[in-house]
Amino acid sequence: MPSKQALVRRPGPRVSEGLVTHIDRRPVDAALALRQWERYVRTLHDHGWSTTEVAPADDCPDAVFIEDTMVVFRNVALIARPGADSRRPEIRAARAAAEALGCSVNEVRAPGTLDGGDILKTGDTVHVGRGGRTNAEGVRQLRAAFEPLGARVVAVPISRVLHLKSAVTALPDGTVIGYPPLVDDPAVFPAFRTVPEESGAHVVLLGGDSLLMAASAPRTAELLAGLGYRPVLVDIGEFEKLEGCVTCLSVRLRELAG
Repeated sequence: MPSKQALVRRPGPRVSEGLVTHIDRRPVDAALALRQWERYVRTLHDHGWSTTEVAPADDCPDAVFIEDTMVVFRNVALIARPGADSRRPEIRAARAAAEALGCSVNEVRAPGTLDGGDILKTGDTVHVGRGGRTNAEGVRQLRAAFEPLGARVVAVPISRVLHLKSAVTALPDGTVIGYPPLVDDPAVFPAFRTVPEESGAHVVLLGGDSLLMAASAPRTAELLAGLGYRPVLVDIGEFEKLEGCVTCLSVRLRELAG
């Protein structure tokens, strides 16, 4: 098993119909979205990641946002139960892909709801956003699945964004970064750094000092470069129109290494 493995799912023909909750709907160019997705996947490959393409779910406009289908801690994949009913058919193929990669699989059951985008892991701490898509029962089942494995689960209130990772992600040293107008309570995080752009709050750790970021956050990229990191910018503008960000487009499986 490669040390850096990611699940991805290409945008389907109905991607322009994806859900929007906290922003106004804008037209999405499906052909451009596909090109942007292909560039995103190439960038993962360029930085040593092996990708597995999950089977399409063409009747599900939001299926490209594969991160929401599961949460992986160590070798256990907790299969999500999305808070939006229309997204639940996305789960079956994602579960099959996780099983094929050797994950031990658990799942969130009704009445729990949980979206993978509501989970931010920093070391053994698992922050879970409690808001529109993840409910209290989903948080309880997340604790039951991961605390026996050594996780410390911390619930975080969210009200201004779709998912927790729409507001914050973390740098390799564990510092949480966020755009203050969208963060309910920065004090929840032991170390927090403000960034100047909304999309600058979203990073994917590529390995070493490299950070995958949206091209729409040049000032944040400059700030992080000044801290010694190496920003790698990709244009995901069509997905940003659907409240998507760089984390949403893959499930990263470092835990399966070795």
